[in-house]
Amino acid sequence: MKSILNNIIIGSLCLGMVACQKNFIDLEPNAQFTDAVYFKKPSDFKDFATGFYGQLPGWNFGSMDNGSDLSANTNGNGSDIGTGTIAVGSTNWNYNGIRSCNILLSKAAAYTGGGEIGQYVSEAYFFRAFAYFNLLKLYGGVPIVTTVLGVESPELYDKRSSRYQVVSQILADLDLAIAGLPTEQNIGTADKGRISKWGAMALKAQVELYEATWEKYVGKAPDGDGSSVGAGTAGYDPANAGKYLNEAVSLCQQIMDNGGYELWNKNSDSKMANSSSWYLFNLEDEGSNPGGYNKQSNKEFILYTVYDYTLRQSGINITWTVGQLYPSRKFVDMAVCTDGLPPAKSSLFQGYHTAAAEFQNRDLRLLNYLYASATAPATVTLDFGGLGSSGYGNNKYGVYGFGGRRTDRTESANWPVIRLAEVYLTYAEALVELNGNMSDGQLDASINKLRDRAGVAHLTNALVAANGLDIKEEIRRERTVELYREGKRFDDLKRWGILEASLNPSRLGRVVGDASYETPFKDAAGNPTAAYKPSTYVFGEETAATPAGMLKCVVVASSRNNSVAKRHYLYPVPTSQMILNKNLLQNPGY
Repeated sequence: MKSILNNIIIGSLCLGMVACQKNFIDLEPNAQFTDAVYFKKPSDFKDFATGFYGQLPGWNFGSMDNGSDLSANTNGNGSDIGTGTIAVGSTNWNYNGIRSCNILLSKAAAYTGGGEIGQYVSEAYFFRAFAYFNLLKLYGGVPIVTTVLGVESPELYDKRSSRYQVVSQILADLDLAIAGLPTEQNIGTADKGRISKWGAMALKAQVELYEATWEKYVGKAPDGDGSSVGAGTAGYDPANAGKYLNEAVSLCQQIMDNGGYELWNKNSDSKMANSSSWYLFNLEDEGSNPGGYNKQSNKEFILYTVYDYTLRQSGINITWTVGQLYPSRKFVDMAVCTDGLPPAKSSLFQGYHTAAAEFQNRDLRLLNYLYASATAPATVTLDFGGLGSSGYGNNKYGVYGFGGRRTDRTESANWPVIRLAEVYLTYAEALVELNGNMSDGQLDASINKLRDRAGVAHLTNALVAANGLDIKEEIRRERTVELYREGKRFDDLKRWGILEASLNPSRLGRVVGDASYETPFKDAAGNPTAAYKPSTYVFGEETAATPAGMLKCVVVASSRNNSVAKRHYLYPVPTSQMILNKNLLQNPGY
């Protein structure tokens, strides 16, 4: 395969490029190394392993769920899966990271020098698992390569392994990583950002929840390599789903009990104005928030990509661009009211007769993520303009507000890959999937910690029973709201088996109402006000279910452009790879 063959060439060059791959934590440059003189001491293994961290996602607008059902922006990545327009030949996979991990592991097996290299071997196992997990989510089964291949290696032309075999490989690698990685408490200050035992456990729990729910709600229909269903089910065991859920709960419990992490909740500090859920995502130095908190105060991030204002800035226009990532009507309706109930069931919901009404008595996350504060604007103008507008703001990740706007491309907050909040959500979801319920004590140990920061009432079994709620749907609601624009949404929709139902409807914006429901955008006669420019919305309006009943809303992106189908749960195998390796067959439906 071209990518694997290319990786053989690239991998041989990596030894001479390691100094370039090092992150900013260690600024002392090394000489240019060759294979003949490298891997002779532990620091060589450490330097090479540092290059693995380039696999982690960082500041990239493609990581912010653009095109999902929660997003009403009309620009950005995600439109292919969001609209069901994934084209055969438009994809490619990359084994560079896997090959680098295999190089270190092969050198470690032959190492006879002094000193301890176990941590860096464990990092290689972690990042190999991380790379295979990303491939699994995109393509399902892929070829498994665990050795350093040469240009004549017959393994270059192997068939795809099944998704179940890939999952087994991922979990085996993560077990080896967990066994050899240090705890967060034993990672020195200069090495903060390197993966810990808890980070590997958190990823394993994530993998197990993903696969268990995929097997439960998606099943085997997308399996295989295009030839037959049976060809892609090698290694399938129906007992694995329950096993994975049990292990995910146990792993999360260990992290919660022993990891030393805590939610970054500074809402008790009056200077923070109940905006912890905003400042967390642009936390840089003491000047980045009114409470004077720096990155060292953040004990919530478990696995993250490290940035620094002096040494490694984001390099992209975060503040300016995130303001265009408008949320959809669906996301705004997701957040609960302060009584802990969905707005459709809460007597506290105020409707849409004023621009700020629907934000009254609502979850602080909604306000923090959209408006960087605990209050919503009193006036809004609906004008689609050149970039599109749902009538709602977005300020998650933006650095407007305290201290003014950070200069574009210099923002340097760390990017969260897995944080404690997600561990709480994984724990809760795995429990509900396993048992169909959770105790109030389990809710208090997880979900309700998030609700405390959000300023809303606890989720309890009594609340669920008294209001006809579904505990599984409420846990999914919490996940949706908490992890808004953190790159989790498409994967969640797929593993819950609701991709088509969620992505095919139109993306809607503000309620505009009509003569029977007056809003700031239409008067009592149903005529547009000065705050609404209907001619700019080419798709017009749709009547939709809202917490206040069936009402007219502006359409930002029409359902007429969406054709998401079952095949889109996986991307097509890259055509370039199938040309090079005739043993690779296509995913079903492409």
